[in-house]
Amino acid sequence: MADFMFVKDAAALWNISERQVSGLCSRGKIPGAVKQGRSWMIPTTAEKPADQRVKSGAYTHAARAAKLPLPIGISDYRLATSNYYYIDKTMMIKDFIDERPMVSLFTRPRRFGKTLNMDMLRVFFEKTDDDTSVYFKGKKIWACGENYQAYQGKYPVIYVTFKDVKCEDWESTYALICQILRNEVQRHSELLSSDRISSYDKKYLESVLDGTASEIDMAMLFMNLSRMLDAHYDKAPIIIIDEYDTPIQQGHTQGYYEKIISFMRNLFSGGLKDNKHLSFGFLTGILRVAKESIFSGLNNLVINSVLDNKYSSYFGFTPDEVRQMAAYYGVSEKYDEICEWYDGYRFGRSEIFNPWSVINYFNNECEPKAFWQSTGSNDVIGEIIAQADRDIYDKLTSLVSGKSIISYIDTNVIYPQINQNPSAIYSFLLVAGYLKAVKVESSYGGDFLCELALPNKEIAFVYNKEILQKLDRMIPQSTAIAIQEAIYSGNSSRIQDLIHNLLLQSASSFDTVGENFYHGFMLGLCAVLSGSYITSNRESGEGRYDLQMEPKDYKLPGIIIELKAEKNGSKESLTKLSQTALQQINDRKYDTEMRSRGIHTIYKYGVAFSGKDVVVTVG
Repeated sequence: MADFMFVKDAAALWNISERQVSGLCSRGKIPGAVKQGRSWMIPTTAEKPADQRVKSGAYTHAARAAKLPLPIGISDYRLATSNYYYIDKTMMIKDFIDERPMVSLFTRPRRFGKTLNMDMLRVFFEKTDDDTSVYFKGKKIWACGENYQAYQGKYPVIYVTFKDVKCEDWESTYALICQILRNEVQRHSELLSSDRISSYDKKYLESVLDGTASEIDMAMLFMNLSRMLDAHYDKAPIIIIDEYDTPIQQGHTQGYYEKIISFMRNLFSGGLKDNKHLSFGFLTGILRVAKESIFSGLNNLVINSVLDNKYSSYFGFTPDEVRQMAAYYGVSEKYDEICEWYDGYRFGRSEIFNPWSVINYFNNECEPKAFWQSTGSNDVIGEIIAQADRDIYDKLTSLVSGKSIISYIDTNVIYPQINQNPSAIYSFLLVAGYLKAVKVESSYGGDFLCELALPNKEIAFVYNKEILQKLDRMIPQSTAIAIQEAIYSGNSSRIQDLIHNLLLQSASSFDTVGENFYHGFMLGLCAVLSGSYITSNRESGEGRYDLQMEPKDYKLPGIIIELKAEKNGSKESLTKLSQTALQQINDRKYDTEMRSRGIHTIYKYGVAFSGKDVVVTVG
């Protein structure tokens, strides 16, 4: 049943009448449609048949005007399903009811539909005065039958989202969290007049509402509120916490990490650990922060990460969903371009598109852009890269060049490890949406051995513009353009002058103590050239770093750069060292591969660094 939809669903999706859909099925215009009894069942992957009527003038304008608007930034389920184009994710409810885990944590990158899905769960389960079943009739979950419909509207729900808790200090953070919790208590104001709630508990709720409750009292809110709701409704509530780790990340970057961890540990523990007044719990975030002891002793927690197959298709858009959406807006021919820019994610075994970017792509008249880059901060990633060693620089260069890398992924990675373990960068980049897992193998201890790559063109752009700028910020745009021009023309003296002046302007004596500076510098240079070149690197001995840049357009020259560095080098010694680097390129025939591919013009550069001095020899 999950692979088919009813006539009325197709009619709503295609914005035509049910009679028209039935007629199309009868005439064989919808491939895969089958008749069951007196009803037609239509594949969910089916596209609306092309309208054979003349599409001109007023008719065309009216047809376009009839399309549902795009749900840009809409995280309210009722609003999304009532007034906007909505991709049905309600089978997530069926999967949950079938398994019934006590507490579920879903970790996904930002803007992948976490908040909308949590609100969907709230609307489905929450007991209200309104008949909220209308928002699910016609959806896939409703077609699953009475066994699942029976859960609708039967539970009190505690719902909070911390997605906007991004303050610079603990005092402001605590005040905002208190306001969020206060709003949720206000949403359950029926408790204040309940004859099942003691006067003591009512005074507690009043202290929360008037702002006089202590920090300890606020930390116990989930526990106390769930107990009162259970007493009032004679039904244990469901607790939903959206983007639980946003304040934790902010605490790490802004210096109040221990305070936010302590508060969240008490808040979550009271509501989710051994709480007999809890029916189910749902949490979302980017990271699994299990080692923080936030969920200490929470043995009933089931984690669904980007590497797990369960619920893998419910966050983000699947290929079939994108095809249907493109067909609905009359741009099926754009599917390949959408794939190139916004496809490529792997959640479990599911291929996933970035939903935020796909929606904005359609809204931008199908002009591809990096829409996702402006939706959040990369402060943590920048901190990780700042701690990067040579191996990480090598791997980043490979990634930007379109290649894959192999790395262990720690699913328990925590924020303090950034300064202690630079290799944790890949775990962060994966869960945050900056990498995809091409292949995954489980290893001992619960970690994973993964083949990692950039998901798509958008993320490659983001690397160059947001992440790698942490490294290449030392290269102003004007200088970058000048270096490009000099490299393309083979002007070694010009390259030498540009890099030398750049080093004088941007590099401190501290920067040049180690080789990391040179690696970062050249990685930034590679980022500058990545639009036209595929970059590869290889080890050539201690203190040596090889860069081979193959042009995407073979009309451009190939580029091979051999780097060498020495301490306290003179002008003469650097000249000799750069010549040695160039000779190494020739002796080891680094140009063989490119020449075999038909690239006849190849510029070879031997580059020697010492402190802020540089000599370049071209061959």
